[in-house]
Amino acid sequence: MARVATINRHILLSQASLGQVDGCLIVGVGQLSLLDNPAWNALSTSHASFAEGNQLAKRYPVDVSPLAATRDQSAESYHSLAQLLGPAGTTELALVAVPDLPAGWTVARVVPCFQMVWNGPVPPPVEHSVEDLNTSHVDEMLALAELTKLDAFRRRSPELGAYLGIREAGQLVAMAGEELRLLGYSEIGSVCTRPDRRGRGYAGSLISTLIQRITKRDEVPFLHVRTENVGAIRVYEKLGFQTRCIINFVLVKRE
Repeated sequence: MARVATINRHILLSQASLGQVDGCLIVGVGQLSLLDNPAWNALSTSHASFAEGNQLAKRYPVDVSPLAATRDQSAESYHSLAQLLGPAGTTELALVAVPDLPAGWTVARVVPCFQMVWNGPVPPPVEHSVEDLNTSHVDEMLALAELTKLDAFRRRSPELGAYLGIREAGQLVAMAGEELRLLGYSEIGSVCTRPDRRGRGYAGSLISTLIQRITKRDEVPFLHVRTENVGAIRVYEKLGFQTRCIINFVLVKRE
């Protein structure tokens, strides 16, 4: 836990003292800069086994995640991405700034999200019974994702990392899991609860369990939440997450 504690102490420093680049807090010796292009760094490290593409553009298999990434914003990188997607292909990028795309590309949608990094002194307590989920539960997970409009969850998403659920009377009513994983960091995502079961603290117990597991691996948890989702942001802050910057999830399309 020493490395996690060291990183967290860096996070505690103010934005004013360290400065910002493109709206992102620059912390310590640059470890958190990996999170400026999280999908690229995941596909280049811990999730390299999922990567389709080359050294300029990579993507997850479409039944794993909707995300792709480029090494940089050069025309060469977008040319590689175009070859990867094929004619009229679409994909989603996660970037600090909305890209200024080369000719032949359009932005179809932009969803700004706060990127929040866990900065708690200790993992919060777990208040509910939590179970591990895997590919054998995927039909239940897909049904819950559809009910809660969790569009990014795919049939093979449980392969990305640990997924957890909470049941009532045998029914899966809430889940959360690990998504992007890169050196030293693990993203908590797919957080959802049935609308008729909200307000019971299920998300908090699931996230707390994941925080405990991630930090035991000497990794730092982070997550993304839509900027307008005030209720979720408050929950995450109570669990020990601190906003680092805005990451734009940009749906791009080949013309």
